[in-house]
Amino acid sequence: MSVAAESRTAPRQAADNSESTLTTSHVASSPRQPVIDQEQVAGLYRQLLFALGEDPDRDGLKDTPRRVARWWSEFLEYEPGRTDTLFTHEQANVDGEEVVIVSGIVVASLCEHHLLPMTLTLTVAYCPVGQVLGLSKIARIAQAHGHRLQLQERIVGGIAEEMAKVTGASDIAVSAAGEHACMSMRGVRAMGALTTNAVTRGRFSSNEPLGQLFRGLALKGADQ
Repeated sequence: MSVAAESRTAPRQAADNSESTLTTSHVASSPRQPVIDQEQVAGLYRQLLFALGEDPDRDGLKDTPRRVARWWSEFLEYEPGRTDTLFTHEQANVDGEEVVIVSGIVVASLCEHHLLPMTLTLTVAYCPVGQVLGLSKIARIAQAHGHRLQLQERIVGGIAEEMAKVTGASDIAVSAAGEHACMSMRGVRAMGALTTNAVTRGRFSSNEPLGQLFRGLALKGADQ
């Protein structure tokens, strides 16, 4: 089995001028991006500061509602760019199989239950079917699913679905290990606790070498 790591795949694609770029009209599947009314959001945060017993007109807070409103706009109106750039690809090892694995993708999102941050480290893998997805597009897909009010399970499932649609591959695996502020800053206050979950499809779901390889990487990420 040949494993195409990020550092190996990208130079090969760039150097081989005979490869033709294949694109589709597909973009990261997500709800229509909201248009944030920053003035209204700033006003609501000013009211919140009053309700919390603060003085929103004091030096340290007078610009806070405006800054927070701008951040909400940046977060929810995030534009990942193209996520569908594919390259024709001849399998490196005709007698075996090839898997592309990109790990260490860090995505910051917000838990929809408490509006508190979560930070996930993702591993994404798939077996190419005649063409490979540009490596940066995998990270773009992951970021697109993080920039909204989310659940870790939904992020992982959404990325897996997106990868299947974009690449046409049936062998897909996505895992995430994340720390949630809703566990560390409130309630049980479990500082450093990590939540790990994964979605596997095709041969990644079995005990074949592909499945074993991915589970090892997912567990390694959870230990970091």
